[in-house]
Amino acid sequence: MNILQAVVEALESLSANKLRSGLTILGIVIGVAAVIAMLAVGHGAENTITGSISGIGTNLLFVFRGSIDDSVRNPEPLTLDDAQAIADPFAAPSVQAVAPILQDSAIVTAAGEQKTTTLIGATPAYFQVRNFRLHEGDALGEEHLLGRASVVVLGVDVADALFGRREGLVGEMVRIEGQPFRVIGVLEPKGGGSFGSEDDRVIIPLTTAQTRLIRRNPSNRVDIIMVQAVSADAVPQATEEVAQILRTRHRTPVGVDDFTIFTQQDFLDTAATITGVLTIFLGGIAAISLLVGGIGIMNIMLVSVTERTREIGLRKAVGARKRDILIQFLTESSLLSLFGGLIGILLGWLIATIVGRIAAASGTPFNPVVGIDAVLLATLFSTAVGLFFGIYPASRAANLEPVEALRYE
Repeated sequence: MNILQAVVEALESLSANKLRSGLTILGIVIGVAAVIAMLAVGHGAENTITGSISGIGTNLLFVFRGSIDDSVRNPEPLTLDDAQAIADPFAAPSVQAVAPILQDSAIVTAAGEQKTTTLIGATPAYFQVRNFRLHEGDALGEEHLLGRASVVVLGVDVADALFGRREGLVGEMVRIEGQPFRVIGVLEPKGGGSFGSEDDRVIIPLTTAQTRLIRRNPSNRVDIIMVQAVSADAVPQATEEVAQILRTRHRTPVGVDDFTIFTQQDFLDTAATITGVLTIFLGGIAAISLLVGGIGIMNIMLVSVTERTREIGLRKAVGARKRDILIQFLTESSLLSLFGGLIGILLGWLIATIVGRIAAASGTPFNPVVGIDAVLLATLFSTAVGLFFGIYPASRAANLEPVEALRYE
């Protein structure tokens, strides 16, 4: 029996029991669709997260107080003096800009509305290192920093919550923790980032934050120092220069740093690892439904062998070999899984598209990615499931004795 003849006979056999074949295929369809949709959601989440982090810039360093493993007790705080030392072009020639910041949560009110958001005390360099652009108005300037001005730049989420619009807000007054501030600008929307939503924040001059809203001990202490390298290629050199400056200033023992420096690549690697594990987890859960579909195929094929025992005996009596019977039943199980796989791919793509539309409608831009690797994996896996779960029924049919099969009632 050649392959073409086996396929034709398998199609005739499956079409003779359309309802049973359709229900068997449905199990594979659900399994493959779940695998495709879950992998698409996982890859989409990874692209969204890594894209948000990359959008900040590939030449950015984040300096935090304390060692990454908390091995240093009572680490020296980061200060404005540290930031000024890092900004010295002679000590750190690979550094382009430095932005020390203070960060806390705060309640912002205006026009009878209230919102709890992230409060950032920053210098004008903060807008450069974070690649922030203005939707309207101006960013913070040196005059605001020197004058401890009561001015604020709003993120678009805060503007929407307080005023219900993003335009025409320059000159409006808001209150931060009860203190009045004049709006001088509104940021362009950026979405999520490595420190939460980039749009859910308000930015005031660092000096104003130090004296009125975010008090630290000592008074010149800062929470994070953001450092922009001259280029992406200069990031390793800039990291070493910053580390050497802080080791000298903090007088730490050799090999013991009381600070931690993260680069954008560190965040990207961490995010990719987390989302990769999530994708594998989701795909594994979805694969269970595909396994259930395979068991359904085996069950139906066993029933088919029982129903067609006399047919098998007749075939063997007129000269069909054991191999011919084996190929016939394996072809039927493989076609069931292949048809289910193809329909499941289309259904999975449709589900992923719907998820993307729902996410976009809810204000969370998210694009599930149906990759060719997921399609090939689902197709090959579904076919393999059909073959694997069809082996036992096919072997059972092939091993039937012709005389006994003909006598079967």
